[in-house]
Amino acid sequence: MTTIKDIAKAAGVSVTTVSRALNGYSDVNEKTRKKIIEISKELNYSPNILARGLVMNKSKTIGLLVSGFNKESIKDNFTFEVLSGINQYAAETDYDLVLFNTTSTKQREKTYAQLCRERRVDGVILQGIKTDDPYLQEVVESNIPCVLIDIPIQTENVGFVTTDNIAGAKSAVRYLIELGHKNIAMVNGHDLAFVSQERLEGYKRALSEAGLSFRKELVINGAFEEGKSEEVTHKLLNDYPEVTAVFCASDLMALGSIKAAGKSGRKVPESLSVIGYDDILLSSYVSPSLTTIAQNKQQLGFHAAQQLIEMLEKESAPAHIILETELKIRQSTAGI
Repeated sequence: MTTIKDIAKAAGVSVTTVSRALNGYSDVNEKTRKKIIEISKELNYSPNILARGLVMNKSKTIGLLVSGFNKESIKDNFTFEVLSGINQYAAETDYDLVLFNTTSTKQREKTYAQLCRERRVDGVILQGIKTDDPYLQEVVESNIPCVLIDIPIQTENVGFVTTDNIAGAKSAVRYLIELGHKNIAMVNGHDLAFVSQERLEGYKRALSEAGLSFRKELVINGAFEEGKSEEVTHKLLNDYPEVTAVFCASDLMALGSIKAAGKSGRKVPESLSVIGYDDILLSSYVSPSLTTIAQNKQQLGFHAAQQLIEMLEKESAPAHIILETELKIRQSTAGI
């Protein structure tokens, strides 16, 4: 196996010069650097990344820590799209990516800092974390650089990326109001998701601006699950037959609400309009196709990776990035 000594001998320079050239130090003459890189390629030199990481105290690895990644996640593809955005940015750098799928049981056994140290990651992106998650407080107190997706906490080591959830929800409900709907229900996720809090706020603001009163009983939780949403929407439609439109805080829940409408003898969109949130792949393929608020999941991942790697490489200050959403009008909504 080729070593740095072999390259030094072939190039007629010291081992230190080879090491500094390969690690990108600026005090090596550019001509010498090119020569060293050429020789290292000819000799099929492969650096021992683990050993180099121990010397430089950097592993050149970032982690994506996802909570609640399960079979249901396959359907909405959210985590995969975020992951592809992270990968798109990381692939242009020399950073590797490690995926941690965590559960509350695992989190009770191992602290966040332990997890990072054991896997030797330089920084972490967190996604799908609930607001009461024990790791969240640890992240904020830890000195390990971190970027949160969809949780707006910023400290000297923590940045975040999210979409404008209030504006997105507001535009969904405003659109339903423009169609003539007045009795608009909301299927929210759960109380421990920051996006649920934001989307509920957007729903309330749209109603208020249109002079419609907020009715607490028309807001139900579907836990971001299709089955749960179907169950609670079915009950809601039976209890409150005056409801003519439903805003769902995720597309998966919207699919559940459409099923519930069928069970309740309601045709979508003729006697019930349904609007989702996310614009998952399935939303344009179901029948009727789903009107939804599109957010760019891939860009969430891309910006999270860019921010984290810049924090690691350039010691940039953590930032907060808020991406825009877009109303996609399809077939599941209609005038009253």
